[in-house]
Amino acid sequence: MHPHQPHHPRSPHAGAVSVVVIGYEDADHVADAVRSALAQGPAVREVVAVDDCSADGTPELLGRLAAADSRVRMIRRETNSGGCGTPRNDGIDAVTSPYVMFLDSDDVLPPGAVDALLGAAERERAEVAAGLCVRRELPSGHDVPWQEELYARAAVVGQSVRLRELVHDTLCVNKLYRVDFLREHAIRFPEGRFPYEDIVFSARLLAAEPRMALVPDRVYVWHVRRSAERLSISLDRAHVDNWRARTAANRQAYEILLGAGRKELARAARAKFLDHELRMYARELALRDAEYRSAWWAHTREFLGEYDASDWAVNPTAPGTLLARVILASPRPRDLSRLRELAARPARLCPPYARGGDGAPVWAEDLPEVALEPYASSAAHLLPLAVDAVLRPRAGASVLRLRLHEMYGRVAEAGPRTLEAEWRHREGARPARRITVPLTPDADGGWSATTPVKLAALGAGVWDLWLRVRFADGTVRETTARAHPGAGPLRRTAVPSLRSGVLLAQPYATHSSALALRLATGASGAVSVLRGRMRRLLR
Repeated sequence: MHPHQPHHPRSPHAGAVSVVVIGYEDADHVADAVRSALAQGPAVREVVAVDDCSADGTPELLGRLAAADSRVRMIRRETNSGGCGTPRNDGIDAVTSPYVMFLDSDDVLPPGAVDALLGAAERERAEVAAGLCVRRELPSGHDVPWQEELYARAAVVGQSVRLRELVHDTLCVNKLYRVDFLREHAIRFPEGRFPYEDIVFSARLLAAEPRMALVPDRVYVWHVRRSAERLSISLDRAHVDNWRARTAANRQAYEILLGAGRKELARAARAKFLDHELRMYARELALRDAEYRSAWWAHTREFLGEYDASDWAVNPTAPGTLLARVILASPRPRDLSRLRELAARPARLCPPYARGGDGAPVWAEDLPEVALEPYASSAAHLLPLAVDAVLRPRAGASVLRLRLHEMYGRVAEAGPRTLEAEWRHREGARPARRITVPLTPDADGGWSATTPVKLAALGAGVWDLWLRVRFADGTVRETTARAHPGAGPLRRTAVPSLRSGVLLAQPYATHSSALALRLATGASGAVSVLRGRMRRLLR
């Protein structure tokens, strides 16, 4: 045994797994990644660290780690590949264990990840085992599960019908793979500079129809550093080239699945694009400049033009499908604020609620070709309802005013009775606060409610407002509240608090126009507000 290698008791799975760690100029984080893999215990035979020609000290650091533990093996590329695919392929070629996992240099494996995946793979005789990935926002440490519903319980998937559910999880890092299965089916990553290589790799994997074991365990921690000088590919969406790369990866994934005869999987992949990628970028479109919007719109129309009637039939009433139809019907960007709210989660279809010449619901009077017939017959609790919200912080109890919009007569027919307002702490550090109030018909054909908000009882942090509209038959629609666009600026306000002395309250609209509330404590926060007010008075 290597003099510095930690001793672990032997287990039936000893040495079954290789972990491939890839990195480029990430000396600040790569050691944590490697150590998290080594800490998985005796099941890990080796950690193959592939350095993509770094010049920041990463190779020297990996050399020291290899000297300290014989399970660490470094591969240094002589030229930079420009992407993540080539280093991972180098790892696939180099590993000597029956199973392999992939780990990025700025992420970590949580304790027990390898044992959970390996145990499921061997117990179920699966070629692939997959588990829950969490996105950890840094520096806050707030964890957001990725595709949590897929990993709610243990399961075995081995048929195309069930595999369709997995097209939504295109990550490669939350999975354990049999190496001989990857090599036999030539499942590799795109070489060179190819953003979103995971999407193509995942398509190649699903095309081979592996037997997959799913576990509810956390098996990967994806670190999200939004303030980093060099953003990760998934966060660097400010240039339209990023969108072009994303559509190119999705196009290739579709062609792979279709070429393998997996038509249902190919259609599911296209539906996933509408529900995930299109909605995500549409939420941000109003924040971009005119040049970006025009280029994005034109490219998206070209890409969506490749869809056929069968693709549109997969989920015709989905928000992403409606977004796509509006984009295809208009040669130029339009209705960006409305599209942003339709792209929100949950979706909100905001006014105006237009009708065509025959009285049928349509997107807009000047865009009647985008018909909304299903909304004329859908149950109210299934509609993308819109609720406007206005919050005015003040001393004592602040007031939250809410208004539910009618939608093609369906809401009145269902009979809205009550509205539950729930303030959720974004990082989950404080308990949610709920209050239920009656909905009252108003003079404009909608329904209104007013409720007090005790800011001091909420406490510091960012709070999101969630709503539940309850109808006469007991059905419920959960949604978020739209920060009312006509309510004026959302200014910060300092209010007294018995607990904190002074509480600084800042209502604001998120990127998807949902109302949220930021609360800060302390006199320094109040001083900043007062200074802002003085500057406005002096203008």
